[in-house]
Amino acid sequence: MHLEAGAADQSFREEVRDFLNEHLSPELRQAGQRTMGICSPHAASQAWQKILYAKGWAAPSWPKEHGGTGWTPMQRHIFATECYLADAPMLAPMGLEMVAPAIMGHGSEAQKAYYLPRVLSAEDSWCQGYSEPGSGSDLASLQCRADRDGDDYIINGSKIWTTDAHYATRIFCLVRTSSEGKPQAGIFFILIDMDSPGIKVEPIITMAGNHEVNQVFFDDVRVPQENRVGAENEGWTVAKYLLEFERGGRAWGARLQGAMAHLRHLAEARDMVNGTFAQRLAGLAAAVQAVEYTEQRVIAEMSQTGRIGPASSMLKTCAGTLVQEIREVAVEVIGNYAAPYQPAAREWGSNIEPIGSPDELTVVAHYLDFRARSIAGGSNEVQRNIMAKLVLGM
Repeated sequence: MHLEAGAADQSFREEVRDFLNEHLSPELRQAGQRTMGICSPHAASQAWQKILYAKGWAAPSWPKEHGGTGWTPMQRHIFATECYLADAPMLAPMGLEMVAPAIMGHGSEAQKAYYLPRVLSAEDSWCQGYSEPGSGSDLASLQCRADRDGDDYIINGSKIWTTDAHYATRIFCLVRTSSEGKPQAGIFFILIDMDSPGIKVEPIITMAGNHEVNQVFFDDVRVPQENRVGAENEGWTVAKYLLEFERGGRAWGARLQGAMAHLRHLAEARDMVNGTFAQRLAGLAAAVQAVEYTEQRVIAEMSQTGRIGPASSMLKTCAGTLVQEIREVAVEVIGNYAAPYQPAAREWGSNIEPIGSPDELTVVAHYLDFRARSIAGGSNEVQRNIMAKLVLGM
């Protein structure tokens, strides 16, 4: 695998930069700058996805036959990095990076033909129904129930920490039909319209002050059996397949580069890029490069196998821990300006004058939000168990 960019890749980088300079308005860049969770403000994210869709660039990692770009792993890396460095809005991953690969890998031809174009064009917005109030890292203990009724299932229960459920038009869920046998048995994967009668969404405000996650309640929600992806006993297989993409297919290197660029900017503005602090920045930069190399190796392997595999757990754990450290250092850098609580000023489109520099507005919110990276997508402890078993053979 060759990580260095050749002449063709450098030309591609310039093409990407020209495109971003032409199509990223100041308003869209502000949305990217004020992104505090895993998704940018919904309207901005949708607008940016439609711009990318018109260009044919909305889904760089998809196979070309489904509307992907056909880019090499290096081109995908370049594109993601340039987008983050240019403050492009972050696209919601639940459709493009999670349910779409699950449908490609396990869905019927009818499901692929119907859902994938709607994901690509942003006609549908998705959310993920996995965790429950009593089932987080121990996902196999989920209790949300599905009972057959003719050609339909009747769904009862709830899901929690459901990102963007208040905007989503559809949700993909793990539900249970049986409690017999192993906990992983009796679970299946199903696609549900969010406007179905019996669905209620309640907001959860995070300690960062964001409304990004929710609790979703299902009260006798009727869903056609044709919306099931895979067989009734294949839900755990589909879920594990999807989680590989959630944990490992998130352009971690580009995200870390963007976080490091922001940290350097904050430090340079305070004349702090010297002495022991410069050594600290160099250590973080080396760690970021290590994650980038690992990610590129995994992507290159994935281009041959079509799967990320257990390396996704390694990426998720290492990159998630590193981004937490970068965000913590950023809080130290801004010092007293970490104290003001300004949720209204950091809203997209706000004209409220912030206390301190606009570059400082999201620092604490980022730090607080990223504390959840140790849990979201499967806790770090669970990931280490996966690595011990599937990578080290322990």
